[in-house]
Amino acid sequence: MKLTDFSILFCGVLLNALAQLGLKAATRVTGPLLATDSGVLRRGLELLSVPPLWYALFAYGLSVIVWLVGLSRVPVSQAYPLLSLGYVINLGLAWWLLGEVPNVQRVAGIGIIVLGVVVVARS
Repeated sequence: MKLTDFSILFCGVLLNALAQLGLKAATRVTGPLLATDSGVLRRGLELLSVPPLWYALFAYGLSVIVWLVGLSRVPVSQAYPLLSLGYVINLGLAWWLLGEVPNVQRVAGIGIIVLGVVVVARS
């Protein structure tokens, strides 16, 4: 895979990971979505007023556009495994930005995933 193609796909993955973090940040503001009589609907409506939700949705939309550009240049069987890099990005950023402390088992599992991504990217 060419460095340019990898860079495009990586940007798509990064945007997707940032979207996940934005969604989590938004739910931290409103609280958990509970399946009570009006809990989910009420919280869902509250979420609409939280800026991180809109940033996350924008990042998702942009990630789709960037991913389409990448897919137009690389076989999907080679590109799709790169989405697993989102685990690494999310682990680091969730730890740094949200204070989520990863355990050893999670880090080891993500390390195995990264090894697989390297093997696929070099093919």
